[in-house]
Amino acid sequence: MTAITFDTLKFVRTLRDADFDEKQAEAISRAFKDAQDGAELATKVDLRDLAHRLTIRMGTMIAAAVVVITALDKLV
Repeated sequence: MTAITFDTLKFVRTLRDADFDEKQAEAISRAFKDAQDGAELATKVDLRDLAHRLTIRMGTMIAAAVVVITALDKLV
């Protein structure tokens, strides 16, 4: 997983500039940092693998549908 840097000091300063007090700004910054640390972000490789698996799955479903339609056509 790719690491994403988060400048907590800049974040706290931004909140203080928006009239949050120091305690509130630090609490919000800590909560945001904790939430970000727990998040798993998809990488380009993850997305490429997912697209590949979906392509295979869709191809399989289409092939199965063709087989079913052909079989039903022969019965009718």
